[in-house]
Amino acid sequence: MSERKYFIDWLRVLAFFLLIFFHCAMPFVIFSWEVKNKEHSVVLSRLIWWLHQWRLPLLFFVSGVGMHFSLRKRTVLGFAGERVVRLLIPLLFAMFFTIPLQVYFERLQKKQITGSYVDFYPTVWQMMPYPEGTLTWSHMWFVVYLFVYCILLLPVFALFKIIFFQRYKQWLADNLSNPVAATLLFIPLAIYYFTLYLKYPEQQSLLDDWFLFIFSLTLVIYGYIIASSNRFWETCEKYRRLYLATAVACIFLLFAKFWWNFDMPKQRGYLLYVYGALNALHIWMIILSAAGFAKKYLNFTSPFLQYANQAIYPFYIIHQTIIVAFGYYIVQWQQPVFVKLIVLIICCFSSISMIYNYLIRPFIITRILFGMKLKKRKVNKRAEVSAVV
Repeated sequence: MSERKYFIDWLRVLAFFLLIFFHCAMPFVIFSWEVKNKEHSVVLSRLIWWLHQWRLPLLFFVSGVGMHFSLRKRTVLGFAGERVVRLLIPLLFAMFFTIPLQVYFERLQKKQITGSYVDFYPTVWQMMPYPEGTLTWSHMWFVVYLFVYCILLLPVFALFKIIFFQRYKQWLADNLSNPVAATLLFIPLAIYYFTLYLKYPEQQSLLDDWFLFIFSLTLVIYGYIIASSNRFWETCEKYRRLYLATAVACIFLLFAKFWWNFDMPKQRGYLLYVYGALNALHIWMIILSAAGFAKKYLNFTSPFLQYANQAIYPFYIIHQTIIVAFGYYIVQWQQPVFVKLIVLIICCFSSISMIYNYLIRPFIITRILFGMKLKKRKVNKRAEVSAVV
């Protein structure tokens, strides 16, 4: 287990880039967002709804894998300190200095304000939470949840530093590598749909958000436990086509019954159990098949991967602010939806790249504020995998 799992790095990088595309599409779909186009694409809305089901579950799972490898190199206290620096500091910086621009453009489009950003910005320091006030963590909710998970799991991490429990964790991971056992891990996820989905609809607010909180925490724990087993990754690779075929079958059924017209279950009953079982299985199969295909075809490094591994977290932190800012002006054009979408994607990636390369990457203070390591490290083929988030 000493060799770096490059396919995990690729999964993480590709999932974050997919997240940027996802948010570039949000002004043009039927779901509410910070800035909206007058015309909406139903086709794009269906695609975005499908991506929404599994994009962040995949990232939470990969983050759990990263926790395992990070803790192999650090004490529990060292890990906790690193998470404060890499997660909490960038979160607070974003909430006070980058995310407010999103709120400004949202209220500008809704004609709730008319002044300049200079006039608007002091409202952040009134410390009133959004939507009544300006202070919000917006898309950084993922970092909030991940930081809370890290703190809550510190006793578990400490327990598994003990040799006896390390061996038990390895035994458990190896036993879960059986293809049947690995598949059945979707069952707890389905149970959350049966018990929490209706009562606690997704809010991304941490408090009173039990369905999303427990669902995501379970995937983090799965990643943390399973990461140590080479057998598990080999199972994903061996059965990747079967996992993908199962996911596709679930997608077909979910679209046929629920997603095509966005008609999700609204009360407890037969349809809720069908939806919960299918979607939980679909999400977990996507994760297993993605891991399998990545291990088969992406278990290598490259200059792009080395660059993206460092860049992807700063990209994530500022991407939605950039999208909202450009999107506010682009949605006012008299052009087709997909022309605006392509222009927004190009503007987003090009501007974030310039900000990263010229304002974030070169300086110590900005590297800290955007969750980067202070020193660049050469890729070591025998280094253990680690994840920024």
